[in-house]
Amino acid sequence: MSLDPQLLAILACPVDKGPLYYVADEDLLYNPRLKRRYDVRADIPVMLPDEATIVEDVEHDRLMAKVAADGLQPTFEA
Repeated sequence: MSLDPQLLAILACPVDKGPLYYVADEDLLYNPRLKRRYDVRADIPVMLPDEATIVEDVEHDRLMAKVAADGLQPTFEA
């Protein structure tokens, strides 16, 4: 199951308030500006800053390549 499109349209990073990329097949929301990954557990986004994972450059590059290859759009236009 994936996140509701209406929910996605309002989801923003709790730290910089910017848009996120939803990578459904990996159950995560990603903020490329801060290199923060937010997990989605049981179809619930865990948007607590303390629960976010800061990713390394290699993982950032992989996620951004996936975003480009899959044509993923941000949760909203900044």
